[in-house]
Amino acid sequence: METPTIRIKYLYHSGFLVETDLHLLIFDYYQGAVQPIIKESPKKIVVFCYHSHPDHYNPAILEWQKDRVDIQDVFSRENIISQSAKNINYLSPYEELELGDLKVKAFNSTDIGVSFLVQADGMRIFHAGDLNWWYWIDTPEEMAKAERDFKAEVQHLKGEIIDIAFFPVDPRLEENYGAGGEYFIRELKPKIFVPMHFGDSPEITRRFREKMQGSLTRIAELTQIGQELVI
Repeated sequence: METPTIRIKYLYHSGFLVETDLHLLIFDYYQGAVQPIIKESPKKIVVFCYHSHPDHYNPAILEWQKDRVDIQDVFSRENIISQSAKNINYLSPYEELELGDLKVKAFNSTDIGVSFLVQADGMRIFHAGDLNWWYWIDTPEEMAKAERDFKAEVQHLKGEIIDIAFFPVDPRLEENYGAGGEYFIRELKPKIFVPMHFGDSPEITRRFREKMQGSLTRIAELTQIGQELVI
């Protein structure tokens, strides 16, 4: 059986466009030029929105249905849209959804909203949203809670095969920027790890890749908006 080819385009922050054989998947859109692609693509389009923070949700995604009435949106139930819009599917943590031959399972977050595990065209893609070990230099009690909550959620993912993981590597956490990513890789062993949630500091992805040399997981390095990866 041939290994499917996946094309990934980095949009900004935690936003990615992922193209499989039959699907165009848009994760965590915040900004970036995707409308021309949406108009022209013959593939099934599914848009994933994790929560209502403005760096993860742009209401413009609801306008895309004017160009493609068949677009399906998958939202966290935390982010219920008040306006009338078609083809919006809401998930809470640990709920599942099938959209034709595409399967989605929601997991929890250590912030608000959810994370998603998506099965499409023989690939299993995990996008963490704001799930991370938010290891701020804080009170010992708060730091212990952040660790406990994150590790407990990773345990919910145990046993899941993950081909591609999009996961935060956030420079605002200073020396702890990679703690969540390291633990995620160690426990879940994704085949490919794509850093995200770094805003205007893409150099952190090179730093993380170098730190993880020797890992069996392939770490992607992102350098600029619009960069494409072929997997």
